[in-house]
Amino acid sequence: MNKVILADSQAIFRAGTAKVLALDDDLRIIAQCSDAERMMHAVTTFPGAVLIFASALKPELARLRVILETMGSRGIVIAENNESPSPYMQQGFHGVIFRNTTGSALVECVRRVAAGEVWQPLKAMLAEIPEEDMVGTRVRDRLTPKEMRIVALIVQGCKNREIALRLKTTEQVIKNYLRSIYDKTGVSDRLELALFTLHHRVLAEAAAAVGSHIDAEEQADTAPSPQPNRIASPVSGKVQSIARTGT
Repeated sequence: MNKVILADSQAIFRAGTAKVLALDDDLRIIAQCSDAERMMHAVTTFPGAVLIFASALKPELARLRVILETMGSRGIVIAENNESPSPYMQQGFHGVIFRNTTGSALVECVRRVAAGEVWQPLKAMLAEIPEEDMVGTRVRDRLTPKEMRIVALIVQGCKNREIALRLKTTEQVIKNYLRSIYDKTGVSDRLELALFTLHHRVLAEAAAAVGSHIDAEEQADTAPSPQPNRIASPVSGKVQSIARTGT
């Protein structure tokens, strides 16, 4: 049984990756981490594991590699689709995969790295990555502003009820919108929608921007209103003066 530590700030991507790896009887996820600090703790807690971590966490790579070697573990980098794998391979990590990799390639990568081999994307695979994400651009342009807000919250891991509360509508309305979103993206459920979004950089960036805007709106709504300066009432001051003087 090969132990796997999964580290990525994207909750939906972690869930999708865990779902894929769970189909292999030889792989067992022993920890899931949402940030670099938790990842470092997991690496030092579970020796002899395969660490799959997102480059977006921006850990101190040299330090991480040394810790992995000390613990008898190996590292696989989840690179963004527009990144080059070369810097990570030169740093001494044992595998690089892209976010838009297939499930079978992901499992094969983990198996080979666990067996002591090195896995890196083939040049042919790199050549297939387009400079312009036409699919992501087309889907982004087809989604309405309300649909994009729903997509952004799904990528954050929100359920229908929470989305309805945050967008000040009903769950049924959200379900109706989701049917339209599924038709436009060609997916069948919310997990596929989140993974589809994250795999297409243009769409992912748009969803992230909308998500940040929603968060800012909510913070503005909950911020306490400034209290007006209190001005002493002339009448009140007069009453106090009378009370003190006894007149």
